Amino acid sequence: MKSYKVVIWKLSINRSAKKPTYLVRWSVDGEPFHESHKTKALADRFRAKLLRAADKGEPFDTVTGLPDSLRGGKAALSFLELALKYIDTRWAEASAKQRDSMTDALATVLPALVKQVRGRPAPADLRRALRSYVLPPPRRERERPEEIASAVKWIEKASLPVVELQEITRVHDLIDALTRKLDGKPAATQTYRRRRAVVFNALEYAVELETLHSNPLSRVRRKRGKRAVQEVDRRVVVNPRQARELLTALTYVGGYERASGRRLRAFFGCLYYAAMRPGEALGLRLSDCTLPEKGWGRIDLAETRPTAGKAWTDSGEAHDRRGLKQRADGEVRIVPIPPPLVRMLQDHAKEFGTAEDGRLFSSERGNVIAASSYSRAWKQARALAFPPEQVASVLAARPYDLRHAGVSQWLNSGVPAPEVAARAGHSVDVLLKIYAKCIDGQEQEMNDRILKGLGEEDTQD
Repeated sequence: MKSYKVVIWKLSINRSAKKPTYLVRWSVDGEPFHESHKTKALADRFRAKLLRAADKGEPFDTVTGLPDSLRGGKAALSFLELALKYIDTRWAEASAKQRDSMTDALATVLPALVKQVRGRPAPADLRRALRSYVLPPPRRERERPEEIASAVKWIEKASLPVVELQEITRVHDLIDALTRKLDGKPAATQTYRRRRAVVFNALEYAVELETLHSNPLSRVRRKRGKRAVQEVDRRVVVNPRQARELLTALTYVGGYERASGRRLRAFFGCLYYAAMRPGEALGLRLSDCTLPEKGWGRIDLAETRPTAGKAWTDSGEAHDRRGLKQRADGEVRIVPIPPPLVRMLQDHAKEFGTAEDGRLFSSERGNVIAASSYSRAWKQARALAFPPEQVASVLAARPYDLRHAGVSQWLNSGVPAPEVAARAGHSVDVLLKIYAKCIDGQEQEMNDRILKGLGEEDTQD
């Protein structure tokens, strides 16, 4: 509702806090509102905006307490409304993991961009309301428990207008929220960067809507450590003998009758011998494989089934169904596979068959194998294949480390980087950055060259 019954009072000082703050107080149709500012100048500026709007005869909203137009005559779109509009435009084309990231980032900053309104809900209830009921379009019509309905009503009333982000103090509040977890502890740098990218894009959308003149995040530079190149720790990389021992150990996991480990042996073989990502292996169909009786075979990768969570997929399944990572829809990656993997896939298809949709790897019920299931089998295989000191180490601690081992083995065998990158699904630049520390076999050659340049000879036996 809109109202012209607006009363704006003089500034007051809140001395109850450690550092006094300045309050701008006004009412709309008898409903009181107030804004807290750290300095008198900021409070004066905001109060002046309210007075100008009232003098011009602009109607004030009875929910937000703000005039219809503010700064340049643009509508006082709240940050919550912007978040909903932004998600609505991106949802259909976004992957399940992108949907998860969008709702996570926006649910993190929305509680920080609010007015001081009584009845603020508990942080956990507010986040649950945003993540599970308000932000995801398919979930907005779900029946809401009482505490969720109360939290939604509060955020709708408290959410600040987007134009308030033209105040630099508001931008700092936003960034502070991005750097913290729900418990107040610092978030990881990678988490901060991911969330910041989402919020930056949402504010770019606000610029497109002409709600903002420019993106306020561009005005603030806050260091969060160097951008880490996620190099592979060479300590996690198994050698070929260790890889074979792990794959053999899987045949003993779960016993002969349950065959839980044997069912996964070829799956893990794909991660090592073909350097496939787990999601790519989960989506592999028998029709994607060329498996000759002798010699090398081939896999034509076209689909991936990454774990995303039922809340974010269109199908309601835990695994999304997407094309290959960083490739256009329908693009295929061809990976030649060595005879050991050819035999593994042949044996697997003969013993376990395929799922109804032709996938090679599935649970006993034909479903996509859960990450928790293959991770549990992997942990048991490590305990069987490794001595205690290696079990306690980071060596092949995660199934994904088999992919690292496979790529490292190709590079150390002398396969040119462009060919390795093509098979692994990387760019050459990213490949060399990630696996720089895993390329062995050249240290002695480089040492000999340096000695030769110094005019010395290696006298060691």
